[in-house]
Amino acid sequence: QVQLVETGGGLVQPGGSLRLSCAASGNIFSLYVMGWYRQAPGNQRELVATITGGGRTNYAHSVKGRFTISRDNAKNTVYLQMNSLEPEDTAVYYCNAHRVYVGVVYEYWGQGTQVTVSS
Repeated sequence: QVQLVETGGGLVQPGGSLRLSCAASGNIFSLYVMGWYRQAPGNQRELVATITGGGRTNYAHSVKGRFTISRDNAKNTVYLQMNSLEPEDTAVYYCNAHRVYVGVVYEYWGQGTQVTVSS
């Protein structure tokens, strides 16, 4: 079992920055692909970015060049640095941990943190 706790959300003006953090429990953090997803009102949850244990990253087209995902395996923490924020980035952001082991999918979600981009 992995527990995920997100922090760092809030209200920011367009063009501003925020950094989200997600702290994970457990001692095999580095074996999980970590990701950030978001869900705006009336929309489906969508991928924002993922990062493997070795540091390989993947981004949604809409955030590429503005957002940076990173992780610190020693601290069991994954980060999402968000720059040049736009009103369209307003959503609840969720941390995700994903691993496939011996054909079994292990997937965990955090409780979410609200990000609001507004003047």
